Amino acid sequence: MNAGPEERWVEVEEYLTATLVGEDEALTAARDATAAAGLPHIEVAAPQGKLLMLLARLTGARKVLEIGTLGGYSTTWLARGLPDDGEVVTCEYEARHAEVARENLERAGVGAKVSIRVGAALDTLPQLEAEGAGPFDLVFIDADKENNANYVNWALKLTRSGSLIVVDNVVRGGSVLDADQAGAGGDNAEAAAIRGTRDALALLGSDDRLDATAVQTIGSKGWDGFAFAVVK
Repeated sequence: MNAGPEERWVEVEEYLTATLVGEDEALTAARDATAAAGLPHIEVAAPQGKLLMLLARLTGARKVLEIGTLGGYSTTWLARGLPDDGEVVTCEYEARHAEVARENLERAGVGAKVSIRVGAALDTLPQLEAEGAGPFDLVFIDADKENNANYVNWALKLTRSGSLIVVDNVVRGGSVLDADQAGAGGDNAEAAAIRGTRDALALLGSDDRLDATAVQTIGSKGWDGFAFAVVK
């Protein structure tokens, strides 16, 4: 019996990971430790993780801001894309998630490059601005989706001309099209996530300070995608 399309997506992802990505023991251990700690299985897939690393290198990034740490899997990829004196500042709401991430980052040998800020990102980001922590060369947004537009606005405050802003989970299995569900009457978590995602995409596409696009992805994480925007 032939495999269904979703099964083939995963098989292709596994092939690409083995052939191109080179996910090593530290990264697989990070995924395993994150799952063992009971954290949700929502980290980026290996090919997308390496894409983040390559984007960091391509942009010549020295300072990266990540909003949404989880177990530090994407953080590890980002840190690997930076020079030895580079820094990732990553914002994580849950203290337990930050604890797991610290262990994973140390195991991967990138702990010295990463600063984890624990607390609500919308509280942390103004603190970073007050500290003069920017400008950041790359911002990766992968946290609570209802605040995506707020995070994009903060990214604009904390970046410079030429910086890259990446927003994850912008397709959501196609539900980004469900404008009716995302309307004012939608009061569940998915409706809020769709509304936040659509608001962020509208902002990326309309703000004169940005030049943006998006790419759909399929694989072990289902049907989803990234939005990319360069600060003019």
